[in-house]
Amino acid sequence: MTTPQSDPSQPAPEQESGGKMSFFEHLVDLRKRLINSALAIAIGAGVGVSISQKVFGWIALPMRDALRKQHLDDHLVYTSPAGAINLIITLGIYIGVVLAAPIVLYQVWLFIAPGLYKHERKAVTTFIFSSVFLFLSGIAFGYFIMLPYMLDFLIGFQGPFRPLISINEYFDFILIVLLGLGVIFELPVLIFFLALFGIVTPKFLWKNLRYAILIIAVVAAIITPTPDATTMLVFMAPMVALYFIGIGVAALVVRNKAKRAAMADQGAR
Repeated sequence: MTTPQSDPSQPAPEQESGGKMSFFEHLVDLRKRLINSALAIAIGAGVGVSISQKVFGWIALPMRDALRKQHLDDHLVYTSPAGAINLIITLGIYIGVVLAAPIVLYQVWLFIAPGLYKHERKAVTTFIFSSVFLFLSGIAFGYFIMLPYMLDFLIGFQGPFRPLISINEYFDFILIVLLGLGVIFELPVLIFFLALFGIVTPKFLWKNLRYAILIIAVVAAIITPTPDATTMLVFMAPMVALYFIGIGVAALVVRNKAKRAAMADQGAR
């Protein structure tokens, strides 16, 4: 009985090199990655604290512009003795996490990459970069477009009162808005995973486009600070665009799954 000879013209199958590491070696590697990540965050936080006052001056610009438009004093205040120090430390930590994010992601990548196939490594790399890009796009949209609208409306709606804006409360407010929009802009990534697990398809998303736009309109009406339709459309536009991008992402996922299924069928014959 002869054993089949492998064809030298065919590429050798990819090996999952992560299987060569023992459980103890994985733990040692995990410890190393965690220590490197913690050091990166600590160094980033130190740098963040040193520049946090300048960064907060940039963050406070939309609020100060809104106050000046209403002919009010544009100085922000703190209402407790440790208010300013707490803000500097808190903002410094956030800045440190942001500065250390590339190193932390790289450490995560070094930990999981040995256990992945080549095409999986490419997929993870694309996923990380697209997620970061979309998250930063959401923050940029919030800072440059949404915040000026919101603050102009909120400060203009003062009635018989005069605003006295606390730096800590303003920072909490702007953090919720920017992080919330950053998460909303991850919609294509969410659709990618839903399509990957077969929960949604491009046909399903396209068929229910009218309902998706209705939901987006309701969400935009809730978060829009002013009652005019133009402002609501400004907030709807990126959400609708993200939905269409999600349809395209779902189409790519379905096409790749069908291609791999066809290749598997050919290999089984």
